Amino acid sequence: MIISLRLVAAIVLAATMTAPGLAAASPSDPLNSRGVVVDGREPPKVRAESWVVADADTGDVLAAKGAHERLRPASTLKTLTAVTLLPRLNLEDRYRVQWEDAHTVGSAVGIVPGSRYTIDELFYGMLLPSGNDAAQALASAAGSKRKTVRAMNRRAVALGALDTTAVNPTGLDAKGQFSSAFDLAIFAREGLTDKDFRRYVSTVSTSFPAQEPKRDKRRDSYMIYNQNPLLLDGYRGILGVKTGYTTLAGRTFVGAVERGGRTLIVTLMGLVDPTDTSAERLLKWGFDHGDDVSPVGSLDAVSTTAEPTHVVTSAPKPQTAGVSAPLDDGSSALRRSIWVALAVGLIGGGWWLQRRRT
Repeated sequence: MIISLRLVAAIVLAATMTAPGLAAASPSDPLNSRGVVVDGREPPKVRAESWVVADADTGDVLAAKGAHERLRPASTLKTLTAVTLLPRLNLEDRYRVQWEDAHTVGSAVGIVPGSRYTIDELFYGMLLPSGNDAAQALASAAGSKRKTVRAMNRRAVALGALDTTAVNPTGLDAKGQFSSAFDLAIFAREGLTDKDFRRYVSTVSTSFPAQEPKRDKRRDSYMIYNQNPLLLDGYRGILGVKTGYTTLAGRTFVGAVERGGRTLIVTLMGLVDPTDTSAERLLKWGFDHGDDVSPVGSLDAVSTTAEPTHVVTSAPKPQTAGVSAPLDDGSSALRRSIWVALAVGLIGGGWWLQRRRT
């Protein structure tokens, strides 16, 4: 059988296009720009590595900057932890905290090894004071940290959040752990469809149980507070969602506001200006001018074929060390090398067979 070089090339091209991790976003997708993208009135200047303003109801992206830049998410990744674990756990179940849960590094709600907490209480502990200990306890309650991270990554892919790679359930800086402003908007939008998620992220404060007492003594409690500045300030229509901060990520933020029957989501990563000021400026623009702009993308679509609209600032800024990221932690490069080697082997083999028959 004569092997056609054209056939071999076609097979290789098809294989590489469908290989995991190799499908590049459409170059004509305006959201691939590192600059501000909008089709209509320009949004206000905001100093952040990336951001997105989107309509939660329609999924329309009204404006964005570096929407698909893969950056460190800090604790905003807990939105993915929540949308992954809420359907898997019974809120009334009680979980006995292990030593490794309580001693997770970073921000903590203060769970105590050996004490039992309801899953409901642990979600409050994770989403209000951003307790990494509570996040780890929820992951353990769901089977293990490893199983939870695997489930988070599957959930991200299922939602079309293809910029995200989770390494832990807390959002702590870790090698290979990244997300994007686009993906964070997807997680927030998905979370807002769950009444329990909405309850947690909109709660300003609640009491949290202290160490479980011995025998039949009354269990003490203490107050825990949300860290969302818009929620604490009583910003009109605020639904909450999540803040984040680490040394490498800087400040990150996901917020949702409902006004006049419309819900807008704003996500910001690598913030330089104050969180509340930046979010409020973009939200005000969205509510004031959202009807006057055409969508530049959709949270429902992995990629679009629309031509770029109006790129306000197309020149990319230099990446800050430790903040921006390559496409992944090396697995895509490995896969790409394997497919290239296969391509070379197939084409070379086809050429050799053809040469023998001529």
